[in-house]
Amino acid sequence: MEKSVFLEKLLQAYERYYSIKKENIQKTFDAEAEFVMHGEQYILVKAAKIANIDSNEFVFFKLENDLSFEQLKNLADDAWKYGCSKIVPYYGHKNSDVTLIVIADSLCDDVKKNIRKIKYSVSYKLGLYGWSNFKLAVKDLASGMVFCNRLGSELKKMIQKI
Repeated sequence: MEKSVFLEKLLQAYERYYSIKKENIQKTFDAEAEFVMHGEQYILVKAAKIANIDSNEFVFFKLENDLSFEQLKNLADDAWKYGCSKIVPYYGHKNSDVTLIVIADSLCDDVKKNIRKIKYSVSYKLGLYGWSNFKLAVKDLASGMVFCNRLGSELKKMIQKI
């Protein structure tokens, strides 16, 4: 399957719950998806609000020909920095995850061995203002395999179905 066709199928899987953007995005990536959830807790009437609860996820998609570990590390750094710049932690912020999905024609062996080493995490004000984690998945079109970091393992099943 071609990279662009795989990306379109992947975006279709995301478009039900996520806002998809292919234009006016950061030049490093080929597409972005954003999930924003806002909830409120209150007692009897809405004026007696107890808490706001915000949960977000920012997903970045990238198409590559031959992917080396250094390229992957640079893409992960860019996704983490750009995703974290969109996060506004406050007392009602629960979590905001940043996800990078790379679709590559082929992978170098160092990517397969070292992908689990790429991890980012931050808690805001000791977790009182929420936290952020980084999920990473790489699809190798040559072998059909999906490689991911520990938090990205939940993406593996979805990507393999496509």
